[in-house]
Amino acid sequence: MPIASKLSANKYLTAIRDGVTLAMPLIIIGSIFMVTASFPVPGWEAWLGDIGVAGYLWKGVDSSFGLIGLVASFGIAQSLANQHKVDGIAAGIISMASFVMVTPFVSSETGAGLTVSYLGAAGLFVAIILGLFSASIYRWFIEHNIQIKMPESVPPAVARSFSAIIPGAVIITFWLIVYAFLDMASWPNLHDLAQVVLGKPLGLLGNNIFGTIIVAGLNSLFWFIGIHGGNVVNSIMQPVWIANLAENTAAYQAGTEMKNVITVAFMDNFVYLGGGGATIGLVLVLGYMARKKSTSKQTKILAPITVVPGLFNINEPAMFGVPIVLNFALLVPFILAPIVNAIVAFIAMSAGLVPLTRVVASWTMPPIISGFLTTGSISGSILQIVLIIIDILLYLPFFLSLEKRFKAQEENGSVSSK
Repeated sequence: MPIASKLSANKYLTAIRDGVTLAMPLIIIGSIFMVTASFPVPGWEAWLGDIGVAGYLWKGVDSSFGLIGLVASFGIAQSLANQHKVDGIAAGIISMASFVMVTPFVSSETGAGLTVSYLGAAGLFVAIILGLFSASIYRWFIEHNIQIKMPESVPPAVARSFSAIIPGAVIITFWLIVYAFLDMASWPNLHDLAQVVLGKPLGLLGNNIFGTIIVAGLNSLFWFIGIHGGNVVNSIMQPVWIANLAENTAAYQAGTEMKNVITVAFMDNFVYLGGGGATIGLVLVLGYMARKKSTSKQTKILAPITVVPGLFNINEPAMFGVPIVLNFALLVPFILAPIVNAIVAFIAMSAGLVPLTRVVASWTMPPIISGFLTTGSISGSILQIVLIIIDILLYLPFFLSLEKRFKAQEENGSVSSK
């Protein structure tokens, strides 16, 4: 518990989580554009192309998905700086400028500029490095009072901008030197190096079913002891999953084969059905049991406050209401359900029975709908129905045992009161 608490409260992990979360609206917006551009109706894409709309919709995809890394570089630095009680906006702007500084320009006849291939999900690893580093150095300068101070009569916004000049100049110059060194040495740029140094090790865990099983199990174990598993585990793995989804999106747009089974949409909409621990099976069992007259009062009270949120993947009422946290009666299905979901969904998609995920649905999107949206096929919805049935069967015997305990407690309480 102490170790898990420290991990959950770790400022760097929190900053990564907040930075990636800041970019999530862009991922969802890009997914909306992509669903519109590639809606699975025969002739739809051809019709959009004929009327000249398809190209604009795909530009919407590139202009949202293609900025994830840039936005995350701002958000990570801002979060870490705010946690240390220094100006998060200034730190975020410096980090974002540093991100652009280490990103190679693309030259053409019309001039030089940036490419979305580095500003998007492929740039997430650099965003993490620069965001954490830039915010830490900025904080050091401010705490050691190495800054330009303005008189008190100067408006606060202007004073803060002048305070950021010295640390900003040092940080941005440092990253310019790094870029120049790599460029003159004819080495890969920082983005490509980060993909190897960070992307490869994390990819070993996040790009295969065995690593996914470990991640799903750890997520449940953290939740079981009262620590938000998603904040601890997902903040580390989410950059890999988002990058995998971006590769699928680019492959679909180019008309080539999509290769990544495990993406952020795969985890949110097929592994964690109902939330961490795949608790949609539990809340549906609880809702069904509450309809019976012989059911305990506790179950009847819990049903309305857990079932409806659970259908929208919000499971905190079940986590702390049933409870699941520190409740050994539900530990086995709580760990097994997401692991079984991951295995079944992985096999179904690897075998070609269900298309790979290519867009993100909002994490609160109910199952069946989200399965169709993320895969572009009704088979995605059918797979979710199969997974929900499996989750119900896993949770059912354990909840029946818990229900007997609820009834015994109520009977003992009634006897004691008499």
